[in-house]
Amino acid sequence: MTDAAKAILEARGVGFVRGGRTILDDIDLVVRPGEHWALIGANGAGKSTILSMLGAVVHPSRGTVEVLGRRLGRVDLRELRGLIGHVNPRHQVRSPLTVREVVLTGVTGTTELMMRWEPTPEESARAEQLIDLLEMRDLADSTWPTLSQGERGRTLIARALQPDPHLLLLDEPSTGLDIAAREHLLDRIDGLRIEHPDLASVLVTHHLEELPASTTHALLLRDGRIVAQGLADDVLTSELISETLNYPLTITRTDGRWAVRTARR
Repeated sequence: MTDAAKAILEARGVGFVRGGRTILDDIDLVVRPGEHWALIGANGAGKSTILSMLGAVVHPSRGTVEVLGRRLGRVDLRELRGLIGHVNPRHQVRSPLTVREVVLTGVTGTTELMMRWEPTPEESARAEQLIDLLEMRDLADSTWPTLSQGERGRTLIARALQPDPHLLLLDEPSTGLDIAAREHLLDRIDGLRIEHPDLASVLVTHHLEELPASTTHALLLRDGRIVAQGLADDVLTSELISETLNYPLTITRTDGRWAVRTARR
């Protein structure tokens, strides 16, 4: 079997143009089972645009994107999205759904429960397992408006995992969290990666402190182009991060987690 055949996703020569402006240029990325990638870059670098392509939300202007061998433009996007778990902290829930109900919307890929739809016993059982996995058992019957931002984040991860996806996409999952809530969320991400060893993931952030210790690979992005990519310890270095963010920084890693400070001039 070739490396390409083993890939969960593969992007080759990807570019994206919006309103005559190049947002992404010549992006290559291959993610394999069990790999956990971080996309790092300043605001406006193109990170969320890459994630939207990997999540089959937008098509590239040029190049190819394949998820599990299915190429964007040649496959039913609804089918493809069923293989991808997408966690967006800006997810809108307008009804006072319970945690359990929000998780179950992951079956249908909707923001609300569908009329006259009932989950199967297997789908309900999986929702309960995921609620336990994300340590939400005591809040399973709590409604969305009463949840903290951190509790909502864990609920959305459970929702994304409900259809048993092969790929999990996390778009700045720590947005709006205080330090304790952030650490709890990152601990749960580390835990689910251990419990689902074949799951691949891509996490977008511009804060290295928000990377889980289980991060295996990283891609650095500046002005829509790749600065570097590869194993996390080879890429998340002072020199490369400073180049990516155009500012002198010192990067350290302790007990698996990264920290950033201004480099002494």
